[in-house]
Amino acid sequence: MAILRIEDGKTYTQLSDITRELAPLNIRLERCPVGKNLDLPGLLAQYILSPAQKEQVLQGVSNHFEQVKRYGYQWRDLMVLHPGATYLYALISHLDRSHTQVDDEALYVLAGEGIFGFVRSDGSQVELIVQAEEYINIPSGTEHWFCLTASLHIKAVRYFTTVGGWMPQYTQTQSNPNCN
Repeated sequence: MAILRIEDGKTYTQLSDITRELAPLNIRLERCPVGKNLDLPGLLAQYILSPAQKEQVLQGVSNHFEQVKRYGYQWRDLMVLHPGATYLYALISHLDRSHTQVDDEALYVLAGEGIFGFVRSDGSQVELIVQAEEYINIPSGTEHWFCLTASLHIKAVRYFTTVGGWMPQYTQTQSNPNCN
């Protein structure tokens, strides 16, 4: 279940409340159960996946890809981050700074969790913890940042409109220091 923290100390856990709070930013958050694919729980429990296992996971949630194609997504990959990943901290250091992107950023979390921070039009920031079985779409141009929770673990399908993927355009906004 997603958790939204507002700078004034309020916390929201109901999807309807979170959706209302994020509506001015046009952020879409949906609950999307993974389904009944019998192979997925075992694969999602593993820290490390081979390329063949990653493809198996992507095939296991291909119905979701078919649903989001209507938004222009043409390509996807499986992001697998865990404490032993050699590229973990390099990747985090690029995403935990406030940035925007030319394309929408869409993520379907299958296991683990991550924190998105958003900068509102008044300059205030909110933090959204997204967890397993949640899909988030962040519109292009939305100022945000991303980091992992203390578990340093997430498996998520990233959706792209182009093969080039998301290219961050960093802003001068100081992002929330709650990142690891």
